Amino acid sequence: MSEPVLRIEKVEKYYGSAFSLTKALNGISLSVEKGEFVAIMGPSGSGKTTLLNCISTIDRVSSGNIFVDGHNVTRLRGHRLNAFRRQELGFIFQDFNLLDTMTAYENIALALQIQHVSSRSIEEAVREMAQRLGIEDCLDKYPYQLSGGQKQRVACARAMVTRPRLVLADEPTGALDSRSSRLLLECLQSLHTQLSATILMVTHDAFSASYASRVIFIKDGTLFHEFYRGDDDRKTFFGRIIDVESLLGGDGGDVVSAGL
Repeated sequence: MSEPVLRIEKVEKYYGSAFSLTKALNGISLSVEKGEFVAIMGPSGSGKTTLLNCISTIDRVSSGNIFVDGHNVTRLRGHRLNAFRRQELGFIFQDFNLLDTMTAYENIALALQIQHVSSRSIEEAVREMAQRLGIEDCLDKYPYQLSGGQKQRVACARAMVTRPRLVLADEPTGALDSRSSRLLLECLQSLHTQLSATILMVTHDAFSASYASRVIFIKDGTLFHEFYRGDDDRKTFFGRIIDVESLLGGDGGDVVSAGL
């Protein structure tokens, strides 16, 4: 059996001092196989964002190990850590994180330029990814000329253009209206299906999670529940997610109006 793209082993994360210690992650273990689209959900303060930050190496674990493509990222430092981030991970942030002084094309191309890819290959890759995400007409525009949905699809193209082992999405629809959210999620689902992209998405939104192939629920820094979409249509899967959210104390009512 092949190595999972992501393997998390008994990870713990503490914040504070000995006099005031907060345990954000409590011995959590899970794995994500190549080509999976996984959503992580949980109440505010459950540890889901902390877990994503540890996987992305933005934060360091207090104990335990995280393996990406067989490499223990908790042991990487310096140049090796920077190279790992550039080559193995793609990031999609809630607030886009585009460079205002660059066009959409330049924002997407930058990820490849850092890897010293040839100009011709960069252009081919950028235009192919832009076509997949429906933003061909946006490439010559600057971020201030784009809608929120267009900005997030540019950010998605930047994350995907290097064909990373793992794409990490942190509340990617958090700053978008319902129409833009739906379009972005359909694009992510398409990239997952057509390119076998491995995507790990943290979200508080059951509507967003219903596009994934598996949902993992975290509570108090531990794995609370998980299930696969299987043969369910998205409406049925959405209902199952809402049912678990109600057990967790989440409020699914805010997302029902988004429509299915």
